[in-house]
Amino acid sequence: MMQEIDFYLVDAFSDRAFGGNAAAVCPLEAWLSDETLLKMAKQHNQSETAFFVRTDNGFELRWFTTQDEINLCGHATLAASHVIFEYLDYPHTEITFTTRFVGELTVQRSGDWLTLNFPAWSTEVVDTPPPVLFSALGINAANEVRVGRDYMVVLDSQRQVEALTPDITAMLPLGKMVCVTAPGDEYDFVSRFFCPGEGVPEDPVTGSAHSMLIPYWSEKLGKTQMSARQVSLRGGDLRCELKGDRVLIGGQATLYMKGKIFLRLQDYVQL
Repeated sequence: MMQEIDFYLVDAFSDRAFGGNAAAVCPLEAWLSDETLLKMAKQHNQSETAFFVRTDNGFELRWFTTQDEINLCGHATLAASHVIFEYLDYPHTEITFTTRFVGELTVQRSGDWLTLNFPAWSTEVVDTPPPVLFSALGINAANEVRVGRDYMVVLDSQRQVEALTPDITAMLPLGKMVCVTAPGDEYDFVSRFFCPGEGVPEDPVTGSAHSMLIPYWSEKLGKTQMSARQVSLRGGDLRCELKGDRVLIGGQATLYMKGKIFLRLQDYVQL
């Protein structure tokens, strides 16, 4: 008995290969065991693998890193949507994903752009930032430091954000990811996202970070529609909008590779 599973490698938040944030995508006929899904994600060795199963009214979607299942992943959701729209004969312009941890997520298609509809996340001002936050980033001060799921450090300029060469391991005691942001030169705002303790020290493009960046910059700039760029080495462009308690995060995606996974029964059934 051999099971064949399609495998797609997609560059999300990019209109060309080698940009944006890569994710593996595997459509499944039915769910395999959690253990098998994690083994597959480890073997793919991408920052995330998205798995989905078609249902009567949409798709069930789950995300795995090489370490465990995670509760939300923007770029892998964008990558999965790209596969569904482009390669699975999906006739509609909107996809509804059911997830385990964040309820329903919708993705809409408009031409080459796919738009994620995510919850907006609020942040609070940190009056006395932990000293290790600044020292690890190699800065003396910031315009503002806020905290939610992650730390958000606001600087003056795009040039400052691009110039950072942080000691990401030194951020471990913070117990949180660190997002650094500033007004952009040609974009409304730019950012970078650092992940101490994860397999990927700097995330190339972080959809979920924009759940907190969009509400912040919307208030600061007095507008609800904004353009953003994550100024990592690979980089990625995002179209952003604040809509009540939701954020709309738009991006493009590019297929880099398609292949087949071969699972034999003994590979994933505990005998």
